[in-house]
Amino acid sequence: MIEVNELTKHYGRGTTVRAAVDRLTFTVRPGTVTGFLGPNGAGKSTTLRMVLGLNDPTAGTVTVDGRPFRGRPRGLRHVGALLDAGDVHGGRSARAHLRALARSNRIPDARVEEVLAEVGLAEAAGRRIRGYSLGMKQRLGIAGALLGDPPVLLFDEPLNGLDPEGVLWVRGLFRRLAAEGRTVFVSSHMMAEMEHTADRLVVIGRGRLIADESLAEFAARAGRATVTVRTAEPDRLAAVLTAAGATVRPGPEAALAGASLTEAGPDDTLTVTGLDDRRIGELALENGLLLYALTTRGASLEEAFMTLTADSVEYLAGEPR
Repeated sequence: MIEVNELTKHYGRGTTVRAAVDRLTFTVRPGTVTGFLGPNGAGKSTTLRMVLGLNDPTAGTVTVDGRPFRGRPRGLRHVGALLDAGDVHGGRSARAHLRALARSNRIPDARVEEVLAEVGLAEAAGRRIRGYSLGMKQRLGIAGALLGDPPVLLFDEPLNGLDPEGVLWVRGLFRRLAAEGRTVFVSSHMMAEMEHTADRLVVIGRGRLIADESLAEFAARAGRATVTVRTAEPDRLAAVLTAAGATVRPGPEAALAGASLTEAGPDDTLTVTGLDDRRIGELALENGLLLYALTTRGASLEEAFMTLTADSVEYLAGEPR
């Protein structure tokens, strides 16, 4: 378990003091995959470094299983971490790199071969790391995190450079680790992947906590679900649904083209908010309207993230010209 209490980190002096992390409080519990999200500059990497004792907090505390991590000898047996896949000696082989880590933490060399096989690098273990692709370096970093078989694991952007097979493998790995009762804390910018991987989310912006809740609870903050309806009589259905209190607009293709409902074509689509799919079906039946399709779409994680962090974005791009 990772417990963060009023954690604060300031940089600079006098009038130039900046709070990279500002009174953060949250808990990352075992048995779940917890996603750590925030815009660039939100303080995620600084927070992870303080968890690992690499940076000292200005105020507040952070403990791993009840103790500051810095005070633990042979740390890889307690916490495994991947912060920067490129932060390795390029002249070493993957096997030599992991053996050095193993010896400094009194981990048997046999464990090195086990994790190399687990991450898919057994055949490339004798090659120098400078010749590795980014995806291979990510796998090596994950191998290093797994080396001590620790109960707590931290990963900062672990999916960078991985191909689709690698992404699926990492997703399954995180799920397995959590199922074994470990604490898994993953910082990532890949919203879609977090939807498939995380059970809970900790979201920060400008160093402050925005959310600490389940994935479903966070996604629901983006707004109400929408229902997509396909019908042969879009104008009649739109009138019926509007009278019942719904908000109705043409489907995405028609809306983008600026077409009216009747101009949208034979497979007309409406997007409806304010009524659920069951009530829409009942109203269509009562009014003798044929439906081709009725699909409910909940708010996406990306939509919720963009909505809730809009005021915390440090570098905002302008409109394209």
